[in-house]
Amino acid sequence: MSYVIRAAGLRDLEALVGLENACFDSDRLSRRSFKHWLTARHRALLVAEHGSLVRGYILIIYHPGTRLARVYSLAVAPDSRGSGIAKALMQAGEQAARDDGRLYLRLEVSVDNAAAIGLYQALGFQKFGFYRDYYEDHKDALRYQKRIRRYRDTPQHKQVHWLRQTTPFTCGPACLMMAMHALDKSYPPSREEEINLWREATTIFMTSGHGGCHPTGLALAAKRRGFAVEVWINQSGPLFIDSVRSDDKKQVVELVDNCFKRDAEQQGLSVNYANITQNDLIAAFEAGAVPLILISTFAMDGKKAPHWVVMSGFDNDCLYMHDPDPEEGRQSELDCQFMPIAREDFERMSCFGKNRLRTAVIIRTAV
Repeated sequence: MSYVIRAAGLRDLEALVGLENACFDSDRLSRRSFKHWLTARHRALLVAEHGSLVRGYILIIYHPGTRLARVYSLAVAPDSRGSGIAKALMQAGEQAARDDGRLYLRLEVSVDNAAAIGLYQALGFQKFGFYRDYYEDHKDALRYQKRIRRYRDTPQHKQVHWLRQTTPFTCGPACLMMAMHALDKSYPPSREEEINLWREATTIFMTSGHGGCHPTGLALAAKRRGFAVEVWINQSGPLFIDSVRSDDKKQVVELVDNCFKRDAEQQGLSVNYANITQNDLIAAFEAGAVPLILISTFAMDGKKAPHWVVMSGFDNDCLYMHDPDPEEGRQSELDCQFMPIAREDFERMSCFGKNRLRTAVIIRTAV
């Protein structure tokens, strides 16, 4: 069969919906979803066309702010299978992701889809995850990954169990629970604990709504739970005060900052008022620690909000992060685990605000 692979356009909407319905009994993309992805940024949507008929498609999503791409969906018309369309679409999708600067391409596949598994393995994908009850029909899924640029080394990952934050303001507590559970499997994360950690570490106010967590507050909370901790902050003044407009609220934020500093001194908590480097983070990770890092979300969502993530691995090109906050409608929970952030991107992302705040909390098991 001769076919042409090209970028999909709005004129393909009906053909894509028909193809989806012919190929899948569950986990289907809706007409609304196709309409969204046909006009969205951060994706590649390609079709295989035979004559005037669309016989297959591939949708690849690019995770903003990272070097990760994900095969979101792949379909070939039942009467066109075995003709090489799936392989050609995968190769074209991989090239599109590579051209967009992505380093990793990931996908999920049902455990009983032997043909697809064989194709992915033949194309160089390696299994790195297993997920029970993943699909709507309750089938399990395998997760595969391929390094699509410069396969120079093997990423070093720590077994950090991913947790989702349950409120808009508890990214810090969710990350801290991930770190403490990674270091001590007997430590039990819970929603009650998430809120308690936030109460212990909150700055109280931000631009609007509840305040996020102060690095020293998070460190003190970990220390109370028996972990060894150190804090890195590249400035000695009150943190996040520029994000608060009211003078009364600024005074409260400054008061809270001073209280954390006093408590840190009384508890003998190590606070380094200096820039932490990527080499420092990697050295701590290699020595068995789990770093929590404050980033700006601008590269991911354009909002310039402070956000805590937890380091879960590294290699020559990337630092890997667990992000506790999947964005509804764009990211899955799996996209937020082991997110590959290129070293040069991380250098920009790990500074926040006008004062270029760079801060991290290093959690270790107590000696």
